[in-house]
Amino acid sequence: MTSIYSAGWVLPIIAPAIEDGAVAIDGSKIVATGPRVQVVSRFPGARISDFGQAAILPGLVNAHSHLELTVMRGFLESVEHDFAAWLRKLTTARMAMTAEDLLVSATRGAIEAARAGVTCLGDSCSAATHAIKALQQVGMRGIVYHESFGPDPNLAEENVAKLREQIAEIRGHESRLVRAGISPHAPYTVSAPQLELISRLSIDEKLPLMMHAAESRAEKSFMLDGLGRFAEGLKARGIEWQAPGISTIEYLARHGILETKPLLAHCINVDDSDLELIKQSGAGIAHCPKSNAKLGHGRAPFQKFLAHGINVGLGSDSVASNNTCDILEEARFATLIARLDRNDAGSVRGISPRVSKGSAYSFEGKAREALPHARANAPVFAKDALFAATLGGACALGLENQIGALAEGMQADITAVSLNGAHQQPVRDPADALVFSTSGQDVLLTMVAGKEIYRDGHVSTLDEGEFRNRLETIRIRLDSLR
Repeated sequence: MTSIYSAGWVLPIIAPAIEDGAVAIDGSKIVATGPRVQVVSRFPGARISDFGQAAILPGLVNAHSHLELTVMRGFLESVEHDFAAWLRKLTTARMAMTAEDLLVSATRGAIEAARAGVTCLGDSCSAATHAIKALQQVGMRGIVYHESFGPDPNLAEENVAKLREQIAEIRGHESRLVRAGISPHAPYTVSAPQLELISRLSIDEKLPLMMHAAESRAEKSFMLDGLGRFAEGLKARGIEWQAPGISTIEYLARHGILETKPLLAHCINVDDSDLELIKQSGAGIAHCPKSNAKLGHGRAPFQKFLAHGINVGLGSDSVASNNTCDILEEARFATLIARLDRNDAGSVRGISPRVSKGSAYSFEGKAREALPHARANAPVFAKDALFAATLGGACALGLENQIGALAEGMQADITAVSLNGAHQQPVRDPADALVFSTSGQDVLLTMVAGKEIYRDGHVSTLDEGEFRNRLETIRIRLDSLR
């Protein structure tokens, strides 16, 4: 049976916002989007849910998360000034977690995401089976990237053989909404031979690939000069490292990673030649501005990502480094931080996702290529960030033919967000209101594939209270490790 969801505003993302609009859904798919009067007249017997002074938009996409680390919110603040120490403390706590701990932590993270209007995640984890189950329990969509580590080149074949076995088991847990991918963690934790073997595995098995790249100054020093804490850590383990003397992105191109059209998380320390390599390879970027800032890593050039026509989505990273999974908040932060760089960015500027009436749009190609270039001196607008939070993230994950826009035939992944708060009124432009005045706490509805998973303050698929209590028990145990 067809259902209609209406609101003061509907934002298809690929077309202008519709005032007093509606979306019709049949099963798992969208069957119509348009003015409320037209949609209701087309489906006279449909059940109607009206959200009033609110905006309906595609489900938000969190392009980079670590759900299994949800229990570590606020756990690592004392070492945030030292990324190597931060990683060591995180790893120690992670190794103390049981399989059940990981499932509980990931599920609580998925609950938080659903409450904030997120319908799809690109989740990176060391225990993919648990993250897949967590997403499935909450009813979400996603790609779960199973991490691989191994800085010793002598162990590359052994490590990848183990990865093959793990992936074969993990794939048995895939579903229509959640699939598995692989993640060679970072250039300082995975050797070049292992990168090449994983690249080939990704291509041969058609596995999505994600990797942390160009994330910190320590990584840059490691790559260019062979210096710093990462190089020292390898030396202490008896692992020889010869710095390639090139950027991380060039290094990934040299060792086959870019051939997989990967999702690259962070990309802070990149120049125009790096961005052109990313663009030409068809890779996407998960931009994580809040995590980048909280860890003191720097500002990724969001405006240049857009100007180069790269598929870029927004990511929360883990709540251990953020501390929230709130993509609307991420969109606001991304926009404001990008505007700080206007005086330094030269003539490279963003691309506006405004689409005029009658503009053609093909889901067969990349969304970013269908968008017109903005003026050379334009700042990043709210609409740019909202695009990244929805269709941009879908493109970065390779899911643009399914989600990210409100259009007939697309999957019914939608979010309804109140615009009726004192902190939002009066509203004239819904995109501006969503990005500059709104957060995940204003979400009224989260729907995935036509199924409501969150509405009016409640996740409908499981007992939130149970997981809240279990998470607290795990955290008490981790606190004792300090």
